Amino acid sequence: MAAARPVVSVYSATEEKTVGTLPLPDVLVTPIRQDIVHRVHTSLNKNHRQSYGVNMKAGMQQSAISWGTGRAVSRIPRICGGGTHRSGQGAFGNQCRGGRMFNPTKQWRKWTAKSNNNERRVAVCSALAASSVPALLMARGHRVSTVQEVPLVVSNEIESMSKTKEALALLKNIKAIEDIEHVKDSKKIRRGTGKMRNRRYVERKGPLLVYASNNGIEQGFRNIPGMEIACVDRLNLLKLAPGGHLGRFVIWTQAAFEKLDRCVFFSPGCRMSGVGCRVWVLPRAPQQLLAAEARSRRGPTTLVARDAQR
Repeated sequence: MAAARPVVSVYSATEEKTVGTLPLPDVLVTPIRQDIVHRVHTSLNKNHRQSYGVNMKAGMQQSAISWGTGRAVSRIPRICGGGTHRSGQGAFGNQCRGGRMFNPTKQWRKWTAKSNNNERRVAVCSALAASSVPALLMARGHRVSTVQEVPLVVSNEIESMSKTKEALALLKNIKAIEDIEHVKDSKKIRRGTGKMRNRRYVERKGPLLVYASNNGIEQGFRNIPGMEIACVDRLNLLKLAPGGHLGRFVIWTQAAFEKLDRCVFFSPGCRMSGVGCRVWVLPRAPQQLLAAEARSRRGPTTLVARDAQR
């Protein structure tokens, strides 16, 4: 499943009209690998966690000793002394009131997770390809039924918009305001204890705006609910596929869309000068294709050749 059109229209940032067309980047027609995206997202999502652990003395600061056998009670350590309800109560164990937890959490736990470079690249390519399929966008919950075209490309005037009023007018012109309204309506109080830990509200994800040059675009769009902003040189899987789910609604600037293939895809023979030039081959899905290439490198195998080897 991939984008079907070979060209993409470029829409004006101020009027409801097209101002040109661009060829579809090769990265948007790569195979979509949900399994790799999910695995890489699981690993990357662990890398911003903060370490935590309980007090190493918690639940162990009582004077307690087991009564031993022969008294028809369990051998759990019991609080020493008398004259109070606390004496004789079980202590230390994780099944006891006021006892320590089982396997107390330590700060030296392995909090981060590694992932292969090639898998990360394949995951980014798959997430980009999925962002050009309207069915996947709607399945993820984005409101794109009124959007003229996916992928949605806007002229470079958008990169100099530094006012939120101008940004909202643009979203209304390109018919993407419905997704913003959906995000506003979805805001609600978080369930559970997190509401007391500085994460009181939750809301849906809105569009992702990808730009090439920040001439004020971040200041103009950063205060819109659900809107996220990313540079085409630093595309992040956590933004392209939040929660490991493919189909993020992406709005491209014209310069970013033209630069996309140079940022994410180079053929093996391509050698371009410049800092940050990355060279790799996009994933090829069918395993049979790779097996056929391996057989062609080995050369033809005939019965005569097999008999000669024997």
